[in-house]
Amino acid sequence: MKSLLTLAALLIVSAGPALASGKCTTAPKAQWKPKAALEAQLQADGYMVRQIKVEGGCYEVYASDKDGKRANMAFNAETLEKLDNAEAGEN
Repeated sequence: MKSLLTLAALLIVSAGPALASGKCTTAPKAQWKPKAALEAQLQADGYMVRQIKVEGGCYEVYASDKDGKRANMAFNAETLEKLDNAEAGEN
């Protein structure tokens, strides 16, 4: 029983970062990475960036991929981590 509780505790602790990821930042703007860094990262990935907006601690990006298909993406403004929800900052 004790080993089962230990295993459960380890699983919860290891899942913590995964559950916390995918959110907009609450850090002050002074700690955010610049929009230019995100734009350079996206251009290196083959995107043509049309606009980057600030939405509640996220950068919301409007771009086109190398095939011309439009893309709407959201990134954590502090880490530039891509978020699953393109509308993350609007909540």
